[in-house]
Amino acid sequence: MNNQKQQKPTLSGQRFKTRKRDEKERFDPTQFQDCIIQGLTETGTDLEAVAKFLDASGAKLDYRRYAETLFDILVAGGMLAPGGTLADDMMRTDVCVFAAQEDLETMQAFAQVFNKLIRRYKYLEKGFEDEVKKLLLFLKGFSESERNKLAMLTGVLLANGTLNASILNSLYNENLVKEGVSAAFAVKLFKSWINEKDINAVAASLRKVSMDNRLMELFPANKQSVEHFTKYFTEAGLKELSEYVRNQQTIGARKELQKELQEQMSRGDPFKDIILYVKEEMKKNNIPEPVVIGIVWSSVMSTVEWNKKEELVAEQAIKHLKQYSPLLAAFTTQGQSELTLLLKIQEYCYDNIHFMKAFQKIVVLFYKAEVLSEEPILKWYKDAHVAKGKSVFLEQMKKFVEWLKNAEEESESETEEGD
Repeated sequence: MNNQKQQKPTLSGQRFKTRKRDEKERFDPTQFQDCIIQGLTETGTDLEAVAKFLDASGAKLDYRRYAETLFDILVAGGMLAPGGTLADDMMRTDVCVFAAQEDLETMQAFAQVFNKLIRRYKYLEKGFEDEVKKLLLFLKGFSESERNKLAMLTGVLLANGTLNASILNSLYNENLVKEGVSAAFAVKLFKSWINEKDINAVAASLRKVSMDNRLMELFPANKQSVEHFTKYFTEAGLKELSEYVRNQQTIGARKELQKELQEQMSRGDPFKDIILYVKEEMKKNNIPEPVVIGIVWSSVMSTVEWNKKEELVAEQAIKHLKQYSPLLAAFTTQGQSELTLLLKIQEYCYDNIHFMKAFQKIVVLFYKAEVLSEEPILKWYKDAHVAKGKSVFLEQMKKFVEWLKNAEEESESETEEGD
């Protein structure tokens, strides 16, 4: 038996030295700010020197941790307090966007500084995006000149891909919209963006972030109309943006019309009700009849599950289209509408191979039902057809066209005899 006493544990244990990297460094943006401002003051307004200084400083200073402070200084000259004002007791510099000249060339030069910095330190991308979103929310706290500079800079950065168009979400802030700040800012921003690229590139960027249909939200609810948007931006010198928004609105209205039309047809609503609804939409959204006949044709053809056998589909199509002829006839009151319908039929029969042999039968049906008249049919045959399956369809139509020509000649000679 071991009588030796067990040694009791004591509290005076061995002390371990804490490693430097394990110590939580205190967040001190003031010290970081002082280093950046001192460096910028030494470089002066030479933006090439500024870019080199920022590139070199990234190896010594913690850009990842103090990204917001860094961007505050480069834009506003110092750290921003909530609301967008510069803190009184802080150092500041004039080597910043807000203290620069208010012209596009200067803002393009500043855009290069941001571009080089973010290309060099890729991790700053997200921090810069967050900074711009914040700055847009602070717009009311800036002077008109500062807002103009920020708008031009943002437009250039959107054009060169440094910023994503999703940052524009900040402009839909209720207070900014209500006071007209968002719309005024958007004018300067889109001018510089379109100046760098063009309206098609701008539209593509907006589409990518589902912003293409939201531009009217730059105005209060009671002013969110195409007319108001068009007037405001056209007078500001942005006619191409006005036209783009008008087109977007028209496209949206057409999609909505087609959707509602298909629902009415599937419910079996009376044709007179459908015609009344379509004519109201035409008037309200300024949709021309040739466009409407294309929508009506697509809707009529989408309400049926078509037979896959070529010999049966023609009979099925004639029966279906005979039923809908009064509806189609209501929107072929113009020669251009009739021609549009003929081209839609040609494209449909070509794209849906089972309909290739049905083209002539559909045209003859519509002629008899007074949906189509001889003049547009003859024009289509002569030179208004498209390339899709033209040899097949022209051959199908040959005899009918000859019959139409003879009938027209007989009618003319009878008129002459009558005179």
